[in-house]
Amino acid sequence: MNSHMSEFKGKLIAVEGVDGSGKSTQIQLLRRWLESQRLKVFFSPWNSSELVKNATRRGKKKQLLTPTTFSLIHATDFADRYDRQLAPMLKAGYIVLCDRYIFTAYVRDTVRGCSPEWVRELYSFAVKPDLTFLFKADLEVSLGRILSGRPALKFFEAGMDLNLAPTLEESFKIFQGRLLDKYVELKDEFNFTVIDANKGIEEQQAQVRKCVAGKIDLARFALPR
Repeated sequence: MNSHMSEFKGKLIAVEGVDGSGKSTQIQLLRRWLESQRLKVFFSPWNSSELVKNATRRGKKKQLLTPTTFSLIHATDFADRYDRQLAPMLKAGYIVLCDRYIFTAYVRDTVRGCSPEWVRELYSFAVKPDLTFLFKADLEVSLGRILSGRPALKFFEAGMDLNLAPTLEESFKIFQGRLLDKYVELKDEFNFTVIDANKGIEEQQAQVRKCVAGKIDLARFALPR
């Protein structure tokens, strides 16, 4: 655990998983549940800093990003949000919810060919979450969820930059399969709570809430009346 976690009165909860695993849906449901109890909650999604949004968008559009550039842009984004949002909110005693955290970088950047040691060093300033959920779904399930919401897979989420397969769907399965393997490798080291993401939304959410309520003294985060 990073030494400066002790100065944080808040708690940090992160969700991880491959694209289409349902992690974003689950953290939004958790957020609503906590807010409905009038608790101090702050939410931050991956790759959402205004500072680097345009650079990422332009690079993705033109498919210009090398794995290292990709990695550095995401790290810059994260460092900006960490400095301006996550650390101040944790200090102020909020429950901070992150839709993806540093483990997304550990997994994606290394699958794209960056050195694991280099990636970890890049994010070494960040505290580890108090609770990290890994949503583990079959790749067919993830693929189905994505395609039920929009017409096609995106270039980078399918790992097309890695030339793994000729079609988006084949490439998605290979790329996201590698990501899933990496997540499973990290599971014990970082104490992930694994949720079977093939199950129904309500069933997963019940498990998430039970876990959060069991590990965090929620009453401590009540907003003043």
